[in-house]
Amino acid sequence: MAELRRILGENLIDSPAVLAAYECDGLSAYRQLPLAVALPQSVEQVSAVLAVCNQHEVKIVPRGAGTSLSGGATPIEGGIVLGVSKLNRILEVDYANRCVTVQPGVSNAAISRAVAAEGFYYAPDPSSQIVCTIGGNVAENAGGVHCLKYGLTTNNLLGVELVLADGTVLRLGGKSAEAEGYDLLGLVCGSEGLLGIITEVTVRILPKPLTQRALMVGFSTVEEAGACVSAIISNGIIPAALEIMDELSVHAAEDFVQAGYPRNVGALLIAEYDGTAAEVDEMIGTTSRIAEQNGASYVRASETEEERELIWKGRKAAFPAVGRVAPDYYCVDGTIPRRALPEVLTRIADIGARHGLRVANVFHAGDGNLHPMILYDASVPGQLELAEEVGAEILRTCVDAGGVLTGEHGVGLEKVALMHYQFGQVDLDQQARVKCAFDPTNLLNPGKMLPELCRCAELGKMHVHQGELRFPELSRL
Repeated sequence: MAELRRILGENLIDSPAVLAAYECDGLSAYRQLPLAVALPQSVEQVSAVLAVCNQHEVKIVPRGAGTSLSGGATPIEGGIVLGVSKLNRILEVDYANRCVTVQPGVSNAAISRAVAAEGFYYAPDPSSQIVCTIGGNVAENAGGVHCLKYGLTTNNLLGVELVLADGTVLRLGGKSAEAEGYDLLGLVCGSEGLLGIITEVTVRILPKPLTQRALMVGFSTVEEAGACVSAIISNGIIPAALEIMDELSVHAAEDFVQAGYPRNVGALLIAEYDGTAAEVDEMIGTTSRIAEQNGASYVRASETEEERELIWKGRKAAFPAVGRVAPDYYCVDGTIPRRALPEVLTRIADIGARHGLRVANVFHAGDGNLHPMILYDASVPGQLELAEEVGAEILRTCVDAGGVLTGEHGVGLEKVALMHYQFGQVDLDQQARVKCAFDPTNLLNPGKMLPELCRCAELGKMHVHQGELRFPELSRL
């Protein structure tokens, strides 16, 4: 601890009272006090901290804003949390190359604010964008409501600076969209803090569209809304965003925000179109006709920018709004093929009903990224475990439908036991080898994402501890 104190001074936290603020992330059912919290202010300090931890074999958990919903930033017993909140500067805005270079503690929304005066913005927009950091976005490959047209973080990422477990500083990519050699940048994006600590990020920025309008379409059921999504895409229309909210989430968001949502629908489909005014008008007209052919009972398009922003304010406030409906909720994150939306949504409702728990659905319908929120009361013995079983059954249903365990929240601690359900042993061994190549002593975020703990004596050789991964160091609320 003395060596870390010499590096960080007052930016090393070891007071139990202050450490409590770092004992969990957005998956708050699991909590563990870290040994200490390091808050470096430069890449040199990050490198020095990692070198000391590597020398003494101290585990390290990276942390951005702590908004992860999969336990990715949950501390490990006997390990330290390395937070990047003090690495929060915008380093360069390069309009000629349409990119911005920032430190990892810069919030997602701050990038768009920094370039708004010149008519640019950063496209990925998670619901937590006002607080979530770009370093965490890269670690989890975050998306957002506009990911259908503009892609996830990986589609907008140009380069990173990364500090490896032994303190080595590595640069991957740059300002160009293309790079020679292996796509190591693609490996790092979505690696959930297992490969290194991100200390610098370069992302592409885009010109603001000339026109943006939102379209709200109401249906009797979420199944009808899901079928309409497939019809829209199959007609060659690619909206900037395509979201679905079920009746429970619509009412919760409307009570919370007063966004002008219709209350007499079983599901609300929200589409957004951008481009020239003529293009947008044409796409809204075509989508309205498709929706009516698919049983829509309500169709309304925004006429002003204020209306459009209010519609999206309601959608992005859906998660906190649902938090007012029940004492607790557990949000899972699976992705399925669009064609499977009606079937899987029906099965999710059946799973919740069979276990006696309500499930609110708010999701990125355009790319099939589901976010079912399972409502429960943690003060009732056994309800948390029941909610977790409902979540696991929903995720297995997603995989059975040809989907995957996560779309943007990550595997983290939450889904690690389900990795065997999606991947075979050969697949998991290959992923473990990648982890070992970057972090041979398994000090970075151990126990997350990979169901096997690996410790490599030398590069290219792997020793895997088989069996179920357990977390005795984690204490439940």
